[in-house]
Amino acid sequence: MLVSATIGPRRGYHGVAWAALALLLGVLAARAPLALVGGGLALAALLIVTLAEPALAVVLMLCLAPLKTLIDTEAPVRLPVDVGQISFALVAATWAMWRVVQRRGEALPRTRLFLPLAVIMLAFVPSLFGAISTLAWASEFVKWIEIALLVLIVLDLRHRWTWIAAGLVLAAVLQALIGLYEFRGGSGAPHLWIANYRYFRAFGTFGQPNPFSAFMGLTLPLALGLAWGFLSTAWRDRHSAWRLTTLFAALYAGAAGMLLLGLIASWGRGAWLGFGAAAVVLIGGAPRRWWLGLLLLAAGSVLLMTLWAAGLIPLSIQQRINHTAQEFVGFRDVRGVPISDENFAVVERLAHWQAAISMASDHPFIGVGLGGYEAAYPAYRVPSWPRALGHAHNDYLNLLAETGMIGLVGYLAGWMLIVYWTVRALHMSDPLKRGLVLGLLGTWAHLAVHSIVDKLYVNNLFLHLGVMVGLLAAVRSHSAGNNALDRYSD
Repeated sequence: MLVSATIGPRRGYHGVAWAALALLLGVLAARAPLALVGGGLALAALLIVTLAEPALAVVLMLCLAPLKTLIDTEAPVRLPVDVGQISFALVAATWAMWRVVQRRGEALPRTRLFLPLAVIMLAFVPSLFGAISTLAWASEFVKWIEIALLVLIVLDLRHRWTWIAAGLVLAAVLQALIGLYEFRGGSGAPHLWIANYRYFRAFGTFGQPNPFSAFMGLTLPLALGLAWGFLSTAWRDRHSAWRLTTLFAALYAGAAGMLLLGLIASWGRGAWLGFGAAAVVLIGGAPRRWWLGLLLLAAGSVLLMTLWAAGLIPLSIQQRINHTAQEFVGFRDVRGVPISDENFAVVERLAHWQAAISMASDHPFIGVGLGGYEAAYPAYRVPSWPRALGHAHNDYLNLLAETGMIGLVGYLAGWMLIVYWTVRALHMSDPLKRGLVLGLLGTWAHLAVHSIVDKLYVNNLFLHLGVMVGLLAAVRSHSAGNNALDRYSD
């Protein structure tokens, strides 16, 4: 009787409280604008879904993160934090709650891929002692913490790695569709005219063509690798599931075609060169026998040269590729170079390279501080180029200027380890996982080459790179029981 008397009223109070809350929400909904009510209900439903399946929160982040510039410039209300960081926080929160509910007491997964990330971050630490801007250093360093956390989250969700990989490709395809709309004149700006004023350079929601082209180039190898993986799976599958895997192969091939069109529409030479390197890796690594890969590369080279010689490649693309090497080799010290409409972009980039080299000469070991290039630029700028672009448009020179030789060597060593373990993962027997790994290897090749003329850890693209490294950790861990690729994985 005592227990029921104690619990009964409390239950009654709970019911009254819930009823009052429902009444209050109903009144607010009746008085609020319809769009606001609909948005609130959609947000609530989205939160419920992502709490039930945190992999969907990762997919949502991948699709929302590229909207950073668009929201910052066009939204009627300015967000206190960019949408990529908000969606990242949602991923971290839903994953943490999921672990509490679903995996109580279970240890966090481990992977060797934390080692290269630790090497990179430790190499960046000394630059703090010479940082011109401590806030800029912290902002850049947090990016690498988020990358490491995304690797952990994706590794923990390794049984949903196919969903997450699909989310990466979906996010890029959505941007490609927007970019192709812009390419046809849907939202072009006069300074983006190309091809004799017939088209506009595509930029998606990034505001600039360069990060858009980087997004296309980084994701295209992944789509191609997954298409190859599903096709290989269908070829080996003797059961009825081969129809479904063939359908997925066709879908990823179609997505890859869309991304290739977006890459071309971006008119980004650095991204084109990056994809050229990725294509070499994809073609050479697709067969399991190395001699067959070399044969395919030779055949592809002959085909490309034949198309070039026959004039079957559009003249505007040929001219843009031809001018690339000539422009960058032709200049040394740009202080005395006359500026014209034709060479403006190249001279501007080289002027920032020159400023980065000057910073590195004065601070050879620890640099001016991670993220400090823009703050240090006024003291090292080349005359006629007073405006800093935020970075040196060469990630290697940018790191050398900001973190010195210690930071650059650590960064290169970390990525060499990642590439090494990616190559080792190519030996796994599962064709679908091997296709993913092959695509990731192509992505690393694109990143390495494109970084020569740009910085790719911008506009929230580092979130996508973190998820990609996490996918590598996930498939290595998922296959560890069969081929012992990663004895440190869970």
